[in-house]
Amino acid sequence: MAKAEPKVSKSKKSGKVRFCIVGMGIGRPNGRALMGDERGEIVALCDLQEARMKDFAKEIPNKVKFYTDYKKMCKDSGIDAVFVGTPNQWHVPVALEAVRNGKHVIVTKPLSDSEDAAKELVEEVEKAGLVNMMSLGTRYSAACQHLGKLGREGYFGDFYYARARSVRRIGIPDWNLGFIEKGGGAFRDMGVHVLDAVWWIMGMPRPVAASAAAGAKFGPVGRGYWGGKVPPKKFYTRFTSDDYAGGFVRFENDIGLIVESFWASHQPGEFQIELFGTEAGAKLSPLTLYRTDDNKEENLPVKLPAQKQGFSLMAEEFIAGVLDGGEVRAPLRHGLVVQQMIEAILESGETGKEVPIDAAM
Repeated sequence: MAKAEPKVSKSKKSGKVRFCIVGMGIGRPNGRALMGDERGEIVALCDLQEARMKDFAKEIPNKVKFYTDYKKMCKDSGIDAVFVGTPNQWHVPVALEAVRNGKHVIVTKPLSDSEDAAKELVEEVEKAGLVNMMSLGTRYSAACQHLGKLGREGYFGDFYYARARSVRRIGIPDWNLGFIEKGGGAFRDMGVHVLDAVWWIMGMPRPVAASAAAGAKFGPVGRGYWGGKVPPKKFYTRFTSDDYAGGFVRFENDIGLIVESFWASHQPGEFQIELFGTEAGAKLSPLTLYRTDDNKEENLPVKLPAQKQGFSLMAEEFIAGVLDGGEVRAPLRHGLVVQQMIEAILESGETGKEVPIDAAM
């Protein structure tokens, strides 16, 4: 993986990283984690709706600025870093503007709505030498971190196969057109969680190709929406993305992955990762390890101690990257490789053909 040398931040002088949170949806839990770190401070919020900013500002102990124009926000010299939590289609425009104004950036998943846009952002942020990170609550969960650690220690032997799925019975988002229009969809919204996590746990093997099926069976006809609600016809008739996708990703060294994502289905909800290694296997939920020693089967439930995880662990790591030059283990380049897998899966679902992947690793 290409790795940029981060610039020394002006925030080192104050001992804090001053953040702007863009987007008051996923921005709220990420913002809470960032200001929950003793070295993080939210100094500005950015959203199209001022009422949403005012509501979140009630949780922030200090006074904050409000911006409805992200370009003006990015010119604010009092901001060191920007969290981008907009709809997919705006991740790259906002993050690029931040980078071009010398801001470190965190971007919620997925990195973008297309591979080309994701590449442009990664190239610019690495050239600028700014600290950059994907916000990945699943990868940074305690269970995934534990499995990743075991994998790197050789507990599983060689990974050769995995299954990952994120399934809702009823759960198409109805609060923003960005979710359902071109560049949105179930796989970029939900499939990205399990795809990124299982890829990281397995040691980030190089993807080679993908073959998949994808489409929309519920969203375009007003069915399967969050909470069982039926949105206005003028909303659901603009559905131009996927509400399901399932595919097979081939990696180097004959590693295979089945990955599935459904916004709506006649199946119970599920969020699961299953790992197959030459020495052991595992399941994410409930966290369980599987071994066979001397032909004796062993099922080993794992109970992890209370610890920092998810967005809190991500916040700590990003802030340390800015202030201390510490390693950021989920740079935007990782998000680019995951984006390439996502786009290959969706393209295969559309064309019915296997799609090669030229991984940017």
